[in-house]
Amino acid sequence: MLSFEFDQGDLSPRDLESGYVSASSSDESLPEVYFTKIHLKYLNRQLQHLEPEEILRWCTITLPNLYQTTAFGLTGLVTVDILSKLRIPRPQLVNLIYLDTLHAFPETLSLVDRVRERYPHLNVHVYRPAGVNTAEEFAEKYGDRLWETNDEKYDWAAKVEPAQRAYAELDVKAVLTGRRRSQGGKRGDLDIIEIDEAGLIKVNPLANWSFKQVQDYVKVNDVPYNELLDRGYKSIGDWHSTQPIKEGEDERAGRWKGQKKSECGIHNSRSRFAQYLKEQELKKQEEALQHALDNGLKI
Repeated sequence: MLSFEFDQGDLSPRDLESGYVSASSSDESLPEVYFTKIHLKYLNRQLQHLEPEEILRWCTITLPNLYQTTAFGLTGLVTVDILSKLRIPRPQLVNLIYLDTLHAFPETLSLVDRVRERYPHLNVHVYRPAGVNTAEEFAEKYGDRLWETNDEKYDWAAKVEPAQRAYAELDVKAVLTGRRRSQGGKRGDLDIIEIDEAGLIKVNPLANWSFKQVQDYVKVNDVPYNELLDRGYKSIGDWHSTQPIKEGEDERAGRWKGQKKSECGIHNSRSRFAQYLKEQELKKQEEALQHALDNGLKI
């Protein structure tokens, strides 16, 4: 079951009289909704056996403030196409959040335009690193080739911070992702529904599908896709950390090749750079406190 938390002091007279909170209640009296552990396990057991279309239908009628995060990979594009064809009584438009790191392939940026043409009613919210709009400005602010000198800082500046800003500004409560178990690495044991440490609901509607199933859907439904897929790429990110893969390699083997890395930080519980920033802030506070004590100041 869903769990609710609310303060009766926030309820209107009508709510108190009826004993219930409804959608017609004031915003202040409506509780935050979240999944209990038992409910989450139950839902994952049930959704595990459904096809992506059925999972997405459940999402659109169940989850408020739902968005899709995408880098316009093949799985995300299949999700966009399935959503565009869903037959439900009151369709909910699921808009996209695209994190433009300023280091995408030209082919990826071209694909974004083609997707907008194919699905004209779809809104694409583009978020870039804070305070910069070009790769040159990014290098000027953070130094040349930050992905080599400090890859965790790069992930934070180019992806994690823009994602957190998007979730806050758009009031995102749940997101659809393009992750699948067949992609290997940490994704091998994905659940359909996950909850991150900030309480964000993440749904992986195509978690059960193989790359071939995704590819077949794209061909049959003539879904626009990245031209790099025809040149040996399978998982496409930034140009500086993406390579074609060899026959028999995992889909994501071309990402961060030669590095002990499989995720950019968005899908990790907390990026180590974010932890570093928090530690530095705590260190500054401790130093300021010690300085005040050493100088006999009152705190």
